[in-house]
Parts: sequence; structure tokens; C-alpha cells
Amino acid sequence: MEITWYGQSCFRLTERGSASVVTDPFDHEVVGYSALKLKADIVTVSHDAPGHNFSKAVKGYKHLLDGPGEYEIGGVFITGVQTNGRKKTEDHPRNTLYVFDYQGLTIAHLGDLREVPSRSQVDALGEVDIALVPVGAGGGLSAAKAAEVVGVLEPKIIIPMHYATSDGKTELEPLEKFIKEMGLGTIEAEASLKITKGSLPEDTRVTVLQYQKK
Repeated sequence: MEITWYGQSCFRLTERGSASVVTDPFDHEVVGYSALKLKADIVTVSHDAPGHNFSKAVKGYKHLLDGPGEYEIGGVFITGVQTNGRKKTEDHPRNTLYVFDYQGLTIAHLGDLREVPSRSQVDALGEVDIALVPVGAGGGLSAAKAAEVVGVLEPKIIIPMHYATSDGKTELEPLEKFIKEMGLGTIEAEASLKITKGSLPEDTRVTVLQYQKK
């Protein structure tokens, strides 16, 4: 399994022999970063905003998921759970949190989660090995709340997303606030994460990814 970040909340998940996924593709004219030129079998959208729903930036996909439910596509089991409350308002939009199960390795993309999930929501997600967590506020979790969510989900690997960078236009808080909240020092960014179920760390680890300019 390889996980690659393209900025904001957009990742590409790939595993040989299984369907590929792009999460929350963005309109670069709105949020910054390089224009996306990606291919995937599946596109997921956490909520209806140009920083997360720009599916036309992805080529070749056959499945667009934009709400809660359970899906099995190309060998990938996907669970979508609605968060942020039942009532949709301008200040409190609905959000769909997705868990992707690649042959027992589970990756949770939290979208623009704004509050700590309820026990029923956590139970619906099941075991989470890797969590892609918004940490820069601006509609998603603040650093402190992100750390609290991590404590609830207890993933083996945390990959921060949705925070301020030099190429992003969205007004967000810096990654360092979350790193400090987790009681950690400087973390060297990696180009991507290549991982298997058998190579997961025993203790929870924060992995920082460099956003790819494609």
C-alpha cells in the first residue's frame, strides 16, 4: 500500500491488484497547490466545497462516493460515516468520514471532521490502522481537537493534513501546533508512505508527508 499526499485533504491510495482511490480532490485556483493531474478508479468527497469536491481533476474514475454507506469496489471495502451533526447549515456542513479496508489494512480519511466522533461512530469505523487527520482548523479540527480524536481512534499511524503550507491559499494553522500538541519534536517529511499490515508500528507514530506537485 502506498499513500501519497497532494495538498489540502487530497491523497491517492494505491495497492497492487486493488482499486485506486483519490480523496477530496481540490480546485487549485481556490485552495492553491499545483493543479491535480491524477487517475483513479474511485473518487471520494467528504463534503461539498471546492477544496474537497473537484472530481473533474481526476481522470478515469468509475465510482464517485459523496455520502455515507458501505461499498465494495475493486477489492476495497469502504465505509462512509456521516459526522458534524445531522442538520446541514452553512457554518456546519455535513461531512463524510471514510474508512478504506485494503485486505485488512485500514485507512481512515476524516475529511473536514469538526468534533470528536461519538462512540457509535467510532464503533461503525472499526479498527483504524492509519488516520488521515485534519489538524489546521479552518473548518476542520484544531490541533488540540485533532490530538483528542487521535486518542479516541488509537491508530498506529497518523498522517496530518489540511494545515498551512507555503503553496496553500486557505487560511489554516501550521502543522507545528499539532506536533507540539502531540508532545513531539521536528519530524522529517517523507515523499509517500509505503506500508503493509505486517509493518505497522507497535506504538502510535506521526508520519508527515511532503505534498506532491502534480
